[in-house]
Amino acid sequence: MPELPDIELYIEKIDERIRGQVLNDIRISKPFLVRSVDPPLSSATGKRISGLRRIGKRIVFGLEPDYWLVLHLMVAGRLHWHDDKVALTGKHKLAAFDFPNGCLTLTEAGTKKRASLYLVRGNDALAEHDPGGLEPLECSFDAFRIQLLRENRTLKRALTNPRTFSGIGNAYSDEILHAAQLSPIRLTSKLDNEEIRSLFDATRSTLEHWCALLRDQANDRFPEKVTAFRPGMAVHGKFGKPCPTCGTTVQRIRYKSNETNYCPGCQTGGRLLADRSLSRLLKDDWPDTL
Repeated sequence: MPELPDIELYIEKIDERIRGQVLNDIRISKPFLVRSVDPPLSSATGKRISGLRRIGKRIVFGLEPDYWLVLHLMVAGRLHWHDDKVALTGKHKLAAFDFPNGCLTLTEAGTKKRASLYLVRGNDALAEHDPGGLEPLECSFDAFRIQLLRENRTLKRALTNPRTFSGIGNAYSDEILHAAQLSPIRLTSKLDNEEIRSLFDATRSTLEHWCALLRDQANDRFPEKVTAFRPGMAVHGKFGKPCPTCGTTVQRIRYKSNETNYCPGCQTGGRLLADRSLSRLLKDDWPDTL
């Protein structure tokens, strides 16, 4: 799923192309995408784009005077820019947004179609789409600490809960916890002030680093390779490979379709965390350490 750095880059590149432009048309090939009926989606056509913003992992298009298109890409949704109008052919193309200077298309790979598009009117209606998570790059340490300790959760869950922190998902939470040298299953209530400070600093530095790096890589191009698995990541998607910090083999915890990657050397004092499927199978044969 595209997370804060990826969404911010999308917003920057789309804003450069369509701010001030008139939305000539919205073409929908898969009706399930549109999740609102009032106002009708046709109300958006002919209106000028006033700007874009991010709400959590949602991309919000401002339409004059007070309409908002709210797009959630979910796991497999991706955006593409074309200088000319393109046909909505193929099973993965869900929608096209036509402008005088080009066309923005939405695709979604895979069989589980989860991407969603809403049209709402007014700030109150837009606020209903905000999960309420704290913006990690805009908050103070004190605000971060209060939000983190509001509920007793594992650090992995606390970082990825959209009602706690905004825009952080599975990939960047792995990177943040590795940078902070904290276990993903450590409970928030067990952290001391120094560890919370370390987590706060790692959250900001990790997200800022990837925002800057993705921006540099894209340069003036529209981002076409948005992925949760990037070569420069330390642990996410690196199961079985050496940690770039200490050389310890990166491990994982798998649960349903989710996977948490971590370094036992940097984060757990050499301890292997129980995998919810394999450790239950092995029971007493599950190793405690590397």
